[in-house]
Parts: sequence; structure tokens; C-alpha cells
Amino acid sequence: MKRILYNAKVYVEKGCYSEAVLVEDGWITRVGTNADILACRDSFTEVKDCGGRTLIPGLNDSHMHFMQFAESLSQAQIEGAASIEEMIRICRIFAEKHPERVKNGLHAVGWNQDLFTADKRFPDRHDLDRISTDFPIVLERVCGHVLSANTRLIEMLGIDGNSPQFPDGEFLLGEDGYPNGIFTANACNAAKAVIPDFTMEERKSLLQDAMRYAVAHGLTSVQSNDAGGSMPPCDETFELFHDLYDRGEALLRYRHQVCFNDLGEFSAYLENGEFARGKYDADSWLTLGPLKLFKDGSLGARTALMKNGYAGDRKNHGLEWIKDEEMEEYCRLAREHGLQVVTHAIGDRAIEKTIDCYEKAFVGGENRLRHGLVHCQITDPALLDRIVREDILVFAQPIFLDYDMTIVEDLCGKELAASSYAFGTLLSRGAHLSYGTDCPVEDCNPFTNIYMAVTRKNRQGQPEAGFYPQECVDVETAIDAYTWQSAYSEFLEDRKGRIKAGYYADMVLLDRDIFTIDPMEIKDILPVMTMVGGKIVYGAEKEN
Repeated sequence: MKRILYNAKVYVEKGCYSEAVLVEDGWITRVGTNADILACRDSFTEVKDCGGRTLIPGLNDSHMHFMQFAESLSQAQIEGAASIEEMIRICRIFAEKHPERVKNGLHAVGWNQDLFTADKRFPDRHDLDRISTDFPIVLERVCGHVLSANTRLIEMLGIDGNSPQFPDGEFLLGEDGYPNGIFTANACNAAKAVIPDFTMEERKSLLQDAMRYAVAHGLTSVQSNDAGGSMPPCDETFELFHDLYDRGEALLRYRHQVCFNDLGEFSAYLENGEFARGKYDADSWLTLGPLKLFKDGSLGARTALMKNGYAGDRKNHGLEWIKDEEMEEYCRLAREHGLQVVTHAIGDRAIEKTIDCYEKAFVGGENRLRHGLVHCQITDPALLDRIVREDILVFAQPIFLDYDMTIVEDLCGKELAASSYAFGTLLSRGAHLSYGTDCPVEDCNPFTNIYMAVTRKNRQGQPEAGFYPQECVDVETAIDAYTWQSAYSEFLEDRKGRIKAGYYADMVLLDRDIFTIDPMEIKDILPVMTMVGGKIVYGAEKEN
């Protein structure tokens, strides 16, 4: 099929714009002036007048949890709750409206005690018992590393004050010596397992809902940690995505970031599992990506791994999720099979230790497999130098600043905060840094994320000068981080993330000019059309 988009402000690359694009069979074959491109049409060419609007490459979220986001669309919406009382009220109303959905348990994600206006504490079982004592309840903190459960769930889990702790995680005890309903790290998985999972057919429907939301906000690709993460077992997850994509029912491109429970499982998948026998065509919308590891927790939960502990609590250095010896073995196996590794690393000590492991697994002394740091938030100048020098990829979330700017100085001290979230510095020094949202930790809407990268202000426009404004980037740099740099992180920079001949026809037509409007308006931008592989997947002309 041949299609022309003309009368547009086409963003090609920094400082370079054009007017029209020729698309053939899912690929961009030519970019140029209106006259040049319109001269290529024939009687079979579909022609679209873009009305002078801005056309940018399709946006590519380099790290998220798409299935978890899909689930959240059908759960009680507790994200942003201003108090424990409000969270309880939201869950009660949800349970009353959806009795069939909660009869076997209520699971929701998104509370954040730092946003509570009154009592800034973790909710416990006594709070959740006010929602219900008849069915189990799990309410996850927005980071996913801490959750609260009610008494019914604790009973079903079969633990009490004398029970042994879970490996790499714990349940906290109340003053009465009984579990208080707060679970951390790997213990969260045991608590969540009590509530029956969605069926695969339900998941498929949820995924399609999530895809419709994503393309309506300009996403044409996602790199997502679902397999081995929120959707064990891996085999069923891979099968679900193959089925969805083989049937042509997907709306965007998807790349797996895969977790494993132990080295034995990882080794088996390398030798006989998906990494050995999975079928992925060279230019498939569905691709198999890196091994995903976790080195620490989160800043807000005070479990990010910190060199010098937390300001005001220097004895607390956070949580080391995976030990160095095990991580080195994962990286060694990955190197033997030519596999990229990306690691959740937020605290400065976690980042340092992760780079140590990567260096031992470099090929020829270089980061040829493009190992990366997911989040990479707390950094000192020496760590920034090392990231650039060793060419370590960074999968960043500027949107995290909307909340983190309120806590980072208190938790880390001003000196360390000044060199943290240094995403502008890393880009200016040539690091390969891509943007994502870690959705559903944050909404996957990319324009709020771009706004945050450009302004370093919260949604209300504060602070007026920006939070450490030296880290602000221009709009072109932000677009590149969300497109070409995200493509680089998946080894597709030669065919994805640009509006150029020889690239995928993944493009987004915007409702206003992102390059000239007041930066405060960037967060309000919406697409009028989203195209993936030459197919219009969102907009008035959406193709079935």
C-alpha cells in the first residue's frame, strides 16, 4: 500500500524539518517537500493533508510493565489518594460496584504515603480491614516494592508472628507480635499469590484495552517487563503475546524484558526455552529483548541501595535485591548467549555494583551487548563519569521528578541530590539515554514525561525555575530520547525512531506544535493520528 502524508511540519532530526512523507508497505521510502512527494503519487496512492500539523516519529517507552498497567485499568484507582481514609473509601465504592470482581480478592496499585496530607505512614491490616474482612485485599505501593494486606489475606497465607520470613523479603510485625499487613520486596509476591489471577483470555482483553490507551497517547512501541515479572509463568506469557500478535490483533510494537526466578530457570530458557526456540521475524511487531534484573528497591520506600545510607538514618542503606555473585553469573550466562542485560538500579550503591558486574561481562572490554541501567536516579559525579566512559545505557523516567523532587533532598542530602536525576548531563555528554515511564508507576502518557524533561517542573509548574534546571533539555533532545535513543536500546536505530527513508512508518501527528508552544502546554498535547507500520491505529481514519 502506498500513502502520502503532506502539508506537515515533519521532524527529521535536530535542526532538520521537512514537509511530506511517502509510505510504502509499512516503510518510509522518501521524505521531502510537498511538491517532491506529491509527484510520487499514482491512482492507487492514498493522500492525507496534515493541515500544517507537526509530525514526529512514533514514541517508544523504553521501560514499563504493560500487563500490570492493563490490570490497573480494571482495578480500584487508588493512585494519588490523599489519605488512607480516601483510599479506603475508593476501595469500598469499587467493591460495592463490582462484587463479582472482588469476591475472590481485591488487588490495586498506587498508594504513596508521601502524598498523604495527614498521617504519612504505610497502611496496615487494621486500615484494610475497614474495607473488608470477608475477602483478601492487597494494596500495593506505587513502586511495587511494598504492599499492605488485610487480616483475611494474612490468615489465608498461613503466617503468624512465629513464621519464618520469606527469602529476600519480609512481613512486618505489629506491637502485638502478629503480622501487621505490611510486606516488602520478594514477600510481596507471596501475598499477591493469594488472590486468584486473571485468566489468559481476560488478560488478552485487558491488553487490548491498554493498547488502545497507549496509541491514543502517541506510543507506537513499548519495551515491557511482564514475562517473569507480574505474569508468571513465562511460558504462558510468551504464548499470550504470540497469540495476540500472530492474529494481528495488536496495535503497537512490543519488546519483552524478561525476569527469571533463579539461575536454573534462566539457563533452561537459554538452552531450550524462548531464547532458544522463540519465533520472531526480523521486523516483527513482537520481539524478544533483554534479561531484566533487580538490584535494589525504590527511593520512596527507602529501599534503594545507598552508599552512605539515608540522610537522618545513615544505618539504613536500603535493600540489595540480588547479590553480586548471583548477578555476575546471570551476566556471564547472558554474555555466552549474546544477550543484553538491563537492571533496575536506583541508589548510587546499586548503580555502582551493577556497573561492576557489567564490566566483568563486557565483550572485548566494551559494552557491545548494550547492558543498561533502568532508572539510574541517585548518582554522584564519579558515577556519571563512569556511565559515560563505559557506555552504559540508561533507561530514564523524567516523570519520576513530579514526586521525587519533594523527597530526594531530604533522603539523600542536597549535595547528592544536585548530581542525581542528571539525565540532561548524561545526554549532553553523549550517553545513550532513553525515556520511559515505568507505567503503571506513572501514566504511560509520553507528553507529561517530555514536559518534565524539558521544564524540570511538577504538573503545577513548580518550582518556577525548575528543579536543578541545569538538567533541563530542549524539546528536540527529549523527542530523540523517546524515539531514536529508545530504538538504540533495542538495537534498531538503523530502522526505527526517525522519519527517514528506510525506517518503519511509525509516526504521530500532534494537535499542536510541540516545538514552539509554551513548554507548560507540552503535558496537554494529544495526537490526532497515530501510525504503526504504515497502518493508522488511532484517529478519525483508524483502520480495522
